[in-house]
Amino acid sequence: MEEFTTERLSRLTGMLKRRGIILPAFEIHGGAAGLYDFGPVGGRLRNRVNQTWIDHWQSLGNIVEISCPTITPYSVLEASGHVGEFSDFLTECGQCSEASRADHLVEHIHANADALSKDDLSNLIKESNPACPACGACDWGPIEAQNLMFNTKIGAGTSGRQGFLRPETAQGMFTSFTSIYRHFRERLPFGAIQTGKGYRNEISPRQGMIRLREFNMAELEYFIDPEVKPVHDFSSWANSVTLIADGKGELQMTLGQAVEDEVIRHPTVGYFMGWTMDFLLSVGINPEGLRFRQHESTEMAHYAQDCWDAEILGSYGWIECVGIAHRGCYDLTAHENATGQRLRAWRTFDEPKIVEINGWTTDGAKAGPAFRALAGKVKSFVENLPANSTFPISHEIDGMNLEILPEHVKRVQRTENVNGEWFVPHVVEPAFGIDRIIWHLLDHSYTETEKSGEDYAFLSLPELVSPVDVTVLPLFEKDGMDLLAQEIHKNLCRRRNVFSVYDASGSIGRRYARADEIGVPWCITVDHESLENKTVTLRSRDSGEQTRVSIEDLPF
Repeated sequence: MEEFTTERLSRLTGMLKRRGIILPAFEIHGGAAGLYDFGPVGGRLRNRVNQTWIDHWQSLGNIVEISCPTITPYSVLEASGHVGEFSDFLTECGQCSEASRADHLVEHIHANADALSKDDLSNLIKESNPACPACGACDWGPIEAQNLMFNTKIGAGTSGRQGFLRPETAQGMFTSFTSIYRHFRERLPFGAIQTGKGYRNEISPRQGMIRLREFNMAELEYFIDPEVKPVHDFSSWANSVTLIADGKGELQMTLGQAVEDEVIRHPTVGYFMGWTMDFLLSVGINPEGLRFRQHESTEMAHYAQDCWDAEILGSYGWIECVGIAHRGCYDLTAHENATGQRLRAWRTFDEPKIVEINGWTTDGAKAGPAFRALAGKVKSFVENLPANSTFPISHEIDGMNLEILPEHVKRVQRTENVNGEWFVPHVVEPAFGIDRIIWHLLDHSYTETEKSGEDYAFLSLPELVSPVDVTVLPLFEKDGMDLLAQEIHKNLCRRRNVFSVYDASGSIGRRYARADEIGVPWCITVDHESLENKTVTLRSRDSGEQTRVSIEDLPF
């Protein structure tokens, strides 16, 4: 792989800004930490990576795309655990008042600082006395937990409800489970994907595109029956991959063997690790800079039963870019308990079973008038309560705090022959940080060489994600060459999924260099011969070869 140096990083970031790929946001107003623009070229690159990701997962055949709001009510994220758990530890410099993430201050002396407790971080900072990144002082205040979600308000005036900008896309897919389940004719397994913005009020954004306050995400929630053993074909991944397993260190083995040996604890997690690897390689990640690291028990998310990160090596070291987590039934259960709405799938028994029904339902004659339009939701909530529940019970539904009294309910006790049962599906989730992936594919594709005795840099991006498919260049802007070149350019732009750029400024060599620098795989040059016989020169970025081709036979 290319050697990652500070000097190379500086040249790369300068080129990205100069060529309109990645730009500091609001720069004319002094900028804003953790916020970046995708420029004219970068926006196209991001869209192509996004669409490639969508196409990749939908090719499984049982995946649908949905789109949910980026503003999320408080109750949703309270139920999911984000209100109570989605925090990092911060401390402020006593001299300049700059806030820093406590684990970042000691990560150079602790391999897994983000997994440390508040007390352990406090002790380590006291012992090591790190310098403030802003002013250099060694004067740190107490460590406090800081929730990372952006607060907002849904609605105007005093009637407005507290909400947040979403920290992930996942929760919308969980709350929409019933609709997605119905779409798939109530048959598992299936998945939902969503791409879009996420927001985290990072304490100390750093490392350019690596840690942002607004970022692009892409997530898949795949719903499975935990009692059905998944059968996956791992033959496509016959080569060994690098796995850093919890308690086992670095291993070189195939994904199939890792699943068989239970290094990877669930087959679908291993299967999606393979699909993740295929996607990353397809968009230009160097396989030598890719590995998977299993979360240790001390750093596992509150919902996860197992989790593997796809880490990519670049100018900032090994960076987590994808998390593949087995979330169990945590999320659906949490939302079901919070709302009283059934978020379950039906499992049919091979043979009918005799079961004892012991629980609660509502008394329609009394609950109906008491709760009116909310009576159905109250009934769903009551029927999901355990048999030992006691009343009255207070419960919030649709923003209203309801009190369910003893007279509103009645006991249900009977024996039934049943053909199946409702159960809470489990979920396997691959979650992708699109901005981090884009940064690394740029980092991996950025190539520096010499040409004609001068420094020459270009992006060797795969055609699949190249922001520009082809550049059309008139050799000179005269004699009708520019008119023919413009005609070819316009015809190409009319074609589906083809993006062409017309460039007539500067020498032909300079224009080739500009195209190479932003990763354009093909250049079309119109010259005097083109006017005579309707042929053009087709130049390949990767090989440098130039071929004479009829305009009618252009491969676009």
